[in-house]
Amino acid sequence: MTSTYPGPVAVEAAPSRNVLGIIALITAILGTIFACVPGALILGWVLLPIAFVLALVSLFLKGKKRGAGIVGLIVSVVGTVVGVIVFFAVVADAFDDAFSDETTVSAPEEDEGGDDEAASGAEDEAATEEAADVAAASDDDDATADDAEQGTRANPYPLGSEITASDWAVTVNSVDLDATDAVLAENPFNEDPEEGHSYILVDLSVQYIGDDPEGDIPMVSVDYVSAEGNTFRSSDMMTVAPDSFDSMSTLYEGATSTGNIAIHVPADGVEDGVLKVSPGMFADDVFVAVD
Repeated sequence: MTSTYPGPVAVEAAPSRNVLGIIALITAILGTIFACVPGALILGWVLLPIAFVLALVSLFLKGKKRGAGIVGLIVSVVGTVVGVIVFFAVVADAFDDAFSDETTVSAPEEDEGGDDEAASGAEDEAATEEAADVAAASDDDDATADDAEQGTRANPYPLGSEITASDWAVTVNSVDLDATDAVLAENPFNEDPEEGHSYILVDLSVQYIGDDPEGDIPMVSVDYVSAEGNTFRSSDMMTVAPDSFDSMSTLYEGATSTGNIAIHVPADGVEDGVLKVSPGMFADDVFVAVD
């Protein structure tokens, strides 16, 4: 009787370390970090695709562990998504910086010399008391205006304020709220205002404070906003204003142009409106009182 002995049983070797998967994971982590740094975005965008390919290849290596490759694949995908978000955030911020213009306002100094004269006469004293009574009756309105940010419709800057952007400085010198006769007398082709409307004249000075050696034409605008919130522009009714403001001539650094613009506005409550001044194409609008 013969005995048979089974041959040696083949034992499957345990999966070995997947070096390619580890490299993919490290590359993905570095790519994600660089993709979150605005100054190193390009390096992140180079590393992340490389990590993705290496991680994908590492998953198909026989006899190799796949854990590092799987994690590397996930990190590379997540890093790409984060990199896209950071990229668009950087682009949006750069776009905002390129197409925004900070606006500053310098209000005129109050005349202190008139205070002594006002207190010297009985008539001035009576006028002061009357003004105080009127002010007391409108405390609620004043409180609302004081609470509002200066330069808004509720709390406009006074006439004479200098509104400055990067290239232009605009000053509204005065406003004639009853300028219909003056506008019609200036040019026979100026049309009569519509029923219930009139013309106002806005006297403004615009100075070019940019440094372009070629100069520039005034890129500013002044509109009238009624108490109801409607906007009226000088282009609504084409007219030739007395001492018209020249908006087409090139100004060079330091040069100033002064003149009037005529705006067709509702006659009722014209004194309750405000002017909306924009000292540049991308500058913030600032509101100025009309009296």
